[in-house]
Amino acid sequence: MRIKVINPNTTRSMTERIAAGARAVAAPGTEIVAVSPAMGPVSIEGHYDEAVSALGVLDEVRRGERDGIDGYVIACFGDPGLRAAREVARGPVVGVAEAAMHAASFIATGFSIVTTLERTCDIARQLAESYGMARFCRGIRGTDLAVLDLEKPGSEARRIITEECRRALREDRSDAIVLGCAGMTDLAAAIAAALDAPVISGVEAAVKMAEGLVALGIGTSKRGAFAAPLAKRYVGLLEGFAPPGESGR
Repeated sequence: MRIKVINPNTTRSMTERIAAGARAVAAPGTEIVAVSPAMGPVSIEGHYDEAVSALGVLDEVRRGERDGIDGYVIACFGDPGLRAAREVARGPVVGVAEAAMHAASFIATGFSIVTTLERTCDIARQLAESYGMARFCRGIRGTDLAVLDLEKPGSEARRIITEECRRALREDRSDAIVLGCAGMTDLAAAIAAALDAPVISGVEAAVKMAEGLVALGIGTSKRGAFAAPLAKRYVGLLEGFAPPGESGR
């Protein structure tokens, strides 16, 4: 099967690290196609960034449908464009925040999310509520690290994140940690070993969930809310995003 992992930001080095994490857990015979959109922000750190990046995500899903991709992972903890992507895709589309929170709920009675900038904590909280995970989520902690700090050689990011995870286990009385940024994917194993507690990277969790759904032959329902977008004309810069079937009227 072919799983397309979409990093919604345009920083290629981060896409490569996300790809490495995805390939490390992919089953034999699963091809990971990791991409960054051709357009969008270099990092996603707020509602505006998410809204703009969703267009790049949708463009990559549309390309994936033409290329015969079996399933998709949206590799940003805000899960930008997730529901819209499900309208476009025949196969499953899994967001990393959605996957990580559900995985944590399977193995712990409560988890904390440790993320980057404080301003993104509210986005994580809204997602936890939307996904029915609020009763498991005992805390959401920002470290005030910028997303691109994770890319800097010699950065203190790993130490800062590890210490915040340690505090979360103690102060929130959590049993597991969810890392709240896809760019943290390469930190999960080391932090888990340091804390002797489960630490979940959404990239790996989402890949395994997407694989499982494809293996079961379960795609996105085309009834109701996730039916294909209605054909109509789009104008201006978004003309090329018009759904197929537009009659031109």
